[in-house]
Amino acid sequence: MAIVPLNGIELNVQTEGSGDLVVLVMGTGSPGRVWRSYQVPALVKAGCRVAYFDNRGIKPSSECATGFTIDDMVADTAALIEHLGAPAHVIGTSLGARITQELALKHPALVRSAVMMATAGRADPAQQAWSRALCDLHDKGVEVPASFYAVASLTRNVSQATLADPMVARDWLQMYEFAGSALSPGERAQLALSDYEHRLDAYRAISTRSLVIGFADDLVLPPRLSREVADAIPSARYVEVADCGHVGYLERPDEVNRLLVEFIGRG
Repeated sequence: MAIVPLNGIELNVQTEGSGDLVVLVMGTGSPGRVWRSYQVPALVKAGCRVAYFDNRGIKPSSECATGFTIDDMVADTAALIEHLGAPAHVIGTSLGARITQELALKHPALVRSAVMMATAGRADPAQQAWSRALCDLHDKGVEVPASFYAVASLTRNVSQATLADPMVARDWLQMYEFAGSALSPGERAQLALSDYEHRLDAYRAISTRSLVIGFADDLVLPPRLSREVADAIPSARYVEVADCGHVGYLERPDEVNRLLVEFIGRG
């Protein structure tokens, strides 16, 4: 990956493949390389030039530990698209989906099509409470044992349909344990963005061709929230993927990739 100065900060960016530009925007606390497991290979195979990056707050991109706004992250993504050659198909998940929505609203000329996965257009009380609790632990200097955080993350993010296989469940648990429980200042700044104003009415002005994907067993951002976004955007299509949770793009990659490739291929 390469460090690129954009929008007054530095972003850690990687591009692969050739063809129509697709920009992938990751969610809270995760590096862009998560896309590399499944989505990047599928999109490159489909003939796309794929860019993925670490959002501000995630090292080695600028950590911006004193805090930032969703508008800052939207401006980062806009600057990246302009740098790589607009317009782009933009795909985001969770916080990355919120960035994608706001990007399509504020910079429609940069967005050829938009895909939002596990998204919302209004703050969810349960998710706000979780984010605030993690921020409180960070601010008080409390580090939760990695084993406890791994179990909590597993049950919040992964579907019980996936965890029904004990060997698969152990693999997921080991992955979360390896990730650890320490929250960096930049991740804390990302978590603070869970408090935001109702945006569904604003999204009625989005004219970009859009696909909203909900994950049926998502406990973090239940699919009803994703459906609300799809209902608000006049051009949006809604699809719900069964038997997966908040990280459905990792749990059911074949189905998610099929939806992405088919949607982008039409545009």
